[in-house]
Amino acid sequence: MSSTYLLERALLPDGVHDHVVVTVEDGRFTRVTPGGAGDGVRGDTTGAERLAGLAVPGLANTHSHAFHRALRGRTQRERGTFWTWREQMYDVAGRLDPDSYHALARATYREMAAAGMTTVGEFHYLHHGPDGTAYSDPNAMSRALIEAAGEAGIRIALLDTCYLSSGFGAPPEGVQVRYDDGSADGWAARVDALGPQPDGVVVGAAIHSVRAVPADQLGTVAAWAGGAAPLHVHLSEQRAENDACLAHHGVTPTRLLADHGVLGSMTTAVHATHLTDEDIALLGESRTVAGFCPTTERDLGDGVGPSRRLHEAGSPISLGSDSHAVVDPFEEMRALETDERLATEQRGHWTAEELVRAATRHDTLGFPEAGRIEPGARADLVLLDPASPRTAGTGADAHTAAFAATAADVTLTMVDGRVVFRSGDREEVGRELDRAIGRLWT
Repeated sequence: MSSTYLLERALLPDGVHDHVVVTVEDGRFTRVTPGGAGDGVRGDTTGAERLAGLAVPGLANTHSHAFHRALRGRTQRERGTFWTWREQMYDVAGRLDPDSYHALARATYREMAAAGMTTVGEFHYLHHGPDGTAYSDPNAMSRALIEAAGEAGIRIALLDTCYLSSGFGAPPEGVQVRYDDGSADGWAARVDALGPQPDGVVVGAAIHSVRAVPADQLGTVAAWAGGAAPLHVHLSEQRAENDACLAHHGVTPTRLLADHGVLGSMTTAVHATHLTDEDIALLGESRTVAGFCPTTERDLGDGVGPSRRLHEAGSPISLGSDSHAVVDPFEEMRALETDERLATEQRGHWTAEELVRAATRHDTLGFPEAGRIEPGARADLVLLDPASPRTAGTGADAHTAAFAATAADVTLTMVDGRVVFRSGDREEVGRELDRAIGRLWT
């Protein structure tokens, strides 16, 4: 079955074009024809659905913890620190079961779809029951997330996370027993039991952090990924983690990961905030992706990472919403630039086109054929209203997306040729979130 659309204006790989005719077959773009001379439309548009606004590629949320969405507006009520925030996060983690996790994740993923996100990288470590006992299906929580994404209409890279220690060899404490598979081999056996997945689902690996996976087991997780599956890791988010790693191992977290074969082009170092010059060189030389989450990093007071230096060293940049203090990929885009302005007291680190590219890095989630409006690519589209109070007069181009638009300007989201969100759905998305979050706190 094929469908044809006439895009009023679209951001294609070579720039913005008017009157773009696209044909979708089996979830892929088979034809992308920019407008021609004369009447402005080239190619057969018989039966085409006209899509008004600025069309941009589907956006990728490369780092998500779905259950953190229940914390929005709560952890900000006291000054606290990253570590006191973590205690509140643990409280939520202790309340979830497969059913409530499914409901919360589905609502959160619908919020992402409403913001133009078509793939989510779910950094998942909430594996077992509250006392650490495995569910009858050891992957019940994983399956809840996969089903939630499918029902919300977006793709998912389930980044199944190895978490074995409360810190540099110390046993898990409290709710952390839910995360623990006993060993990296035990983690790998459980992940293997997930079995084959349908199109739109990728199972990848994650190392929670150098403090949560002993050094002698890092290689097991890396070997499971094998340089082919996505492999993500929290890296140097907090100075305290760096100090503890230096005290325990005598090297920085980045060097420790490099020494155990974790870095590489299919690896994403999430946060990558507090880095030495050698760390930046190691990440760049290995082509490791740096996964920035600006709205969470500022919410938690983590600091501002050296994004441009990483890019220039050879480390591509991707973007995620992490704790979901905000679910707005357009805000993540411009924060990459504006946060660097605050840190350096200079403007102009990132072009609008570079920011859009950072927000469309589906490849680091195992979907390299997504993130572009071109023949052969997955048929993802996000329509923006170019005449809202935020976007009016901005040119309806890459600068509109990177420096003006917000999630509220998304009027339609298409994933693999299926429309999964229209602006009229926004109120219902809010009600679903309210129900799912309220269920946890009652």
